[in-house]
Amino acid sequence: MQIGPYKLRNNVFVAPMAGVTDRPFRQLCKQLGAGYAVSEMAASNPRLWASEKSSRRIDHAGEMEPKAVQIAGAVPEELAECAKFNVERGAQIIDINMGCPVKKVCNNWCGSALLQHEDLVERILDAVVAAVDVPVTLKFRTGWNRENKNALRIARIAEQAGIQMLTLHGRTRADGYKGDAEYDTIKAVKAAVSIPVVANGDITTPEKARHVLDYTGADAVMIGRAAQGRPWICREIDHYLRTGTELPAPTVEEVRALMNEHLPAHYAFYGEYLGVRTARKHIGWYVQDLPDGEQFRRRMNLLESTAEQLAAVDEFFKSQLRHGERLQYRPARPADEAMAA
Repeated sequence: MQIGPYKLRNNVFVAPMAGVTDRPFRQLCKQLGAGYAVSEMAASNPRLWASEKSSRRIDHAGEMEPKAVQIAGAVPEELAECAKFNVERGAQIIDINMGCPVKKVCNNWCGSALLQHEDLVERILDAVVAAVDVPVTLKFRTGWNRENKNALRIARIAEQAGIQMLTLHGRTRADGYKGDAEYDTIKAVKAAVSIPVVANGDITTPEKARHVLDYTGADAVMIGRAAQGRPWICREIDHYLRTGTELPAPTVEEVRALMNEHLPAHYAFYGEYLGVRTARKHIGWYVQDLPDGEQFRRRMNLLESTAEQLAAVDEFFKSQLRHGERLQYRPARPADEAMAA
């Protein structure tokens, strides 16, 4: 699959997720088989560009290509300037967020709130595409609510504007992350446009990825919450799509080594104080479905230094060896229904 000049190694993508897909996590997902990963959304308001949070969100130093930045806003001129600002700092693909259903985003007429105003959508897409010489993509939802689904019209507007790839989450803004994603709209959008279409929503297993691709005809799948704590799901899905066979769960020693790679990179990215606190959610996701994982998570959340945290995690994964050479998961977790914009 290709986006502009960038040939991707496969069609398994990682969704942009606020507070999750920072540079260390994106890099890990790419190392573990993701063909593409997008940054957390960066605000288009220029007053926020110099903030510490925004600076981290657009930091791509050392990241595997292509480097994709998602931008969010409601003012065409600001989004165009934001796109240029990020391209000047190394972004190779710009993704526009019209999918986030979170109230604080939608209350500012950003994210999926924009779907109510197709004329504004058109002006935003035209402005951003004209502002930069890199591929521009769009992530959006099926509509504002179930009575007002307009994904087909948005898709056609996007194609006309020069958008080079569409990612469609199979829910409306009003749905949030409740209920099951529906794929009929993704199928209809794929049939209606000639640009690549990516299916997003509730893709939690290799088998589900295969089903969604076959049913919708989409060019790729985008994984959200299912990648939290299991970034190796990317290689599992890729392997299944290529061979029709399932990979075994990773070995305890492999995951222990991955934790000793991910956590130091995370600490270096955020610093000691913020690093130990923001790492807690990642560690919680890694251990939540493992034997004794919940008890460990509660103890780990009391630790205040990166050294203590890293040592505790390493000891926890050593202890998992008594259950077997490979990770022993409890029953599958719920569908990927929260966080992915």
